[in-house]
Amino acid sequence: MDFIAVIAVTLIVAFLFWKILLKGRRERENLPGGSLGYPIIGETFSFLQAQKQDRGPQWLEERTAKHGPVFKTCLMGSPTVVVIGQAGNKFVLGAEDDVLAAKQPTTLSAISGKQNIFELTGSRYRLVKRAMVSFLKPESLQNYIKQMDELIKTMLLRETENKDTINAVVTMKKLTFNIASSILFGIKDENTREVLFDDFSLAFKAVWSLPINLPGTVYWRGLRARARIVDSILPVLKERREELAMGKLSPTSDVFSSLLALRDENQEPVSDDLIMDNYVTLMIASHDTSAILLSLMIWKLSTDSEIYKKVLQEQMDIISRREGAEDRLTWQEIQKMKYTWTVAQELMRMIPPVFGSFRKTLKDTQYGGYDIPKGWQVFWVAYGTHMNKEIFDKPNEFDPSRFENSSKPIPPYAYIPFGGGLHTCIGNEFARVEVLTTIHNLVTMFEWSQVYPEEKITRQPMPYPSMGLPIKIKPRIS
Repeated sequence: MDFIAVIAVTLIVAFLFWKILLKGRRERENLPGGSLGYPIIGETFSFLQAQKQDRGPQWLEERTAKHGPVFKTCLMGSPTVVVIGQAGNKFVLGAEDDVLAAKQPTTLSAISGKQNIFELTGSRYRLVKRAMVSFLKPESLQNYIKQMDELIKTMLLRETENKDTINAVVTMKKLTFNIASSILFGIKDENTREVLFDDFSLAFKAVWSLPINLPGTVYWRGLRARARIVDSILPVLKERREELAMGKLSPTSDVFSSLLALRDENQEPVSDDLIMDNYVTLMIASHDTSAILLSLMIWKLSTDSEIYKKVLQEQMDIISRREGAEDRLTWQEIQKMKYTWTVAQELMRMIPPVFGSFRKTLKDTQYGGYDIPKGWQVFWVAYGTHMNKEIFDKPNEFDPSRFENSSKPIPPYAYIPFGGGLHTCIGNEFARVEVLTTIHNLVTMFEWSQVYPEEKITRQPMPYPSMGLPIKIKPRIS
């Protein structure tokens, strides 16, 4: 009882101190309207609950109705200013790094590591970005098409062997994780990939959680999972470093070898910590968001017969036009999947894989007539423009044709599933190729239907079919 009393008194004192601090700040600064909620916790619980129920837009609308398109709150342990709309997107995504840095919430920083590419600035950011982009640009991706196609085909056959029903979400997560592990990082051992997959699943859940490091919490489990990931990868780095030194491995072999070969402005190699942090970050960014889009594509193709027929026709036409004995996808064939990609684009407009993202102010700044103090977070959201009828006609209707040479061009910073400006996702082309290659194999090899046709989408915190999207699947009969 004494312990409980101490906790209660501590919380009360913290709450009173919080109120006094805020009152003083309001007197000194012109902060936007809104509520910072309870100390540390803020409005995190209500925000995450709204996401889980797929009510994120409603959560925003309740606050914008009271305070306008700029309001304050407290999320993931930090005071936050939320900006809604095209101008807000441009303000955040187009800002210089010395004003708004891609500093992430405590949870993401702890799981990814403090030297991940989203946290880096200046010359160190450019150095790491160049190394990563070298494997993600179109010229490099052309070399991976056949390998990716073979890996996807093999995995789909194995996951569906002797089964008439599979969990599509889990299958897509495994598939995209193995693609990233094998192609980007050269991790070929299946046992190693399986262990890493389990730990990354725990680590990702911790990214959007409260930073409470107590046994049993999501955050605590995520930190322990990251530690196990590090223990698994350090021997891989040691082996790759030795192979580079002996000339058995090229700096262009995979992302690990590229990062190991990096030299900073003093011609010193970058640290293992930096390599590890960016490995974790790239794995989280590259496999989960693609798995989301693929799951949504399977879900959409299951529920919309007209869209499905058009996608199937496009993919079958690609096979029918092949000449000779070639039975693997080519870069040229990927470029012909225009309709399939517009379906993916429209899905990302209506159900963006990333609801929004954080930046952190490195100095006092202003936006929309309000002060944003140094150290606060700024949060942008895709919803404010993706569902804006002034930008997209009839935004609640699913219409892939809006991305086909529309007579009404989409303005900058309005369609942002991959971010924008200085912080456009470096893996957007890799994701496009991965998604199109997977859908090609799925629709040409299999037929499927949903086990639960009324299955809804919920954010956990990313948007997934609420029941894991079990599907009845069978080989396609030619």
